[in-house]
Amino acid sequence: MKKLLVITFLFVGCFSYAQEELTQNTIKAVLTGNQAQVIQLAEAFPEDKYDWRPAEGISSVGEALLHVAGGNYFLASKLGFAPPEDVDVMNLGKITGKENIIAALKKSNDFVLENITKVEDGSLNEEVDFGFMKSNKLGGLLAIMEHNGEHKGQLIAYARTNGVVPPWSK
Repeated sequence: MKKLLVITFLFVGCFSYAQEELTQNTIKAVLTGNQAQVIQLAEAFPEDKYDWRPAEGISSVGEALLHVAGGNYFLASKLGFAPPEDVDVMNLGKITGKENIIAALKKSNDFVLENITKVEDGSLNEEVDFGFMKSNKLGGLLAIMEHNGEHKGQLIAYARTNGVVPPWSK
């Protein structure tokens, strides 16, 4: 009987632990997939297409990638996570060159993935003013995921327009 009680206690403990950060871990998993595909697209574009834009006044390939990086830092900062000291968020848009842009994007991806699970379950409903919207922290986490997905779609359209096939669809 004692063994059964111990096993039951351990099972319940493990099940309860698995439910902690379920939302954050789910968002992190989806975001990880989106980020990987954005990086694959960034790598698939030839460097001479990084300045391509569909029309005047619309973001170029490189600008769109840097916008995603900036969005990662901005949204995470509103959730209480200051960008790394070596990142000048205000000057991300000045980064040039395919290799440098991809490096900046990867760094922002790592930063945001590292911090998603630091948002505690009990704080998910706390209100945050993002400037463009007021939402709870869960909304902020979803905004990070959605923002990356939105620009993945933009970059797919850019790629197809330029004869670049998204690597995962070959």
